[in-house]
Amino acid sequence: MTVPVRALRPRDQAKIVFAHVAYQFDAAYRRRQAGIRHVIATSVDELKAEAQDADVVVVSGLWRNEILDAAPRLGFVQSISAGTDQYDKERFRAAGVRLASAQGVNAQAVAEHAMAMLLAVTRQIHAARDAQARRYWRPMIGDPTRREEVIAGKTALIVGLGGIGQRVARFAKAFGMTVLATRRDTSRGAEGVDELHPQSALPELMGRADAVILTCPLTPETENLINAAAFARMKPSAYLVNVARGKVVDEAALVDALTAKRIAGAAIDVTQIEPLPETSPLWAMPNVLVTPHSGGETRAYEEDIVDLLLENIGRLERGETTLRNQIV
Repeated sequence: MTVPVRALRPRDQAKIVFAHVAYQFDAAYRRRQAGIRHVIATSVDELKAEAQDADVVVVSGLWRNEILDAAPRLGFVQSISAGTDQYDKERFRAAGVRLASAQGVNAQAVAEHAMAMLLAVTRQIHAARDAQARRYWRPMIGDPTRREEVIAGKTALIVGLGGIGQRVARFAKAFGMTVLATRRDTSRGAEGVDELHPQSALPELMGRADAVILTCPLTPETENLINAAAFARMKPSAYLVNVARGKVVDEAALVDALTAKRIAGAAIDVTQIEPLPETSPLWAMPNVLVTPHSGGETRAYEEDIVDLLLENIGRLERGETTLRNQIV
């Protein structure tokens, strides 16, 4: 049986909850003069309390699926993030609550971050920054295997050729790289990619890549996709860049591969547990660059999310059945 979708109350009666520990949505939303009352929540407890009489929740990391049971007026959740693995889609459907992602809002930023991380580890910018903090001028290196890399002429493998992956592909081509890519649906084509393959070809492609760049969503099929067997297929001179989700990579296998020098290094913006625990060996590895899931952050992010939110609220008010970036 199909559960009816919950309707939003009229604007002069409705309520939006913006829930995030850091993002500043208040000013961006007020500038739109949308006519819907809003509140800010900066913790899970605040979100749970405010959601009880909310029509709309704008959230990402603070979301807990049990909120659906205690929010009878809730009709729409606008995710702040592109990834939606934190939301139980079946519970949303059962409750008649709509869900949309922020896919594409930060695609350019994440793609730039991925390319910046690849350049940083191949040019050893992270090591230079560490040396700067020690006021140490590194001498010239005699051993060629320890020197900086040039990525022109090398091969990049993009795992998950969506909006972010396509942008990374364009950047890689601009730097003179050969670009291989995987995608679930290869019939859609891929402009600017030298070779497009289905996900099933990944084992063979791993051994051809000098840089493996992860831009895929987290799904049951991609969880631990990059595991010990995958690392064993990579070149010892290859680098891993992960701007997807931490659980796409078997982190213990990554540590083993780095320790054994089965790969040259890794640049990771996401980890299995976030924040990355202080006890993780990844922090101290000289061939690893870690950023704190900041790839999608931009100075205009709140403005972009509010625009997306109001577009989707407008669609719901008009009775349209399809949302932008609709998940449920």
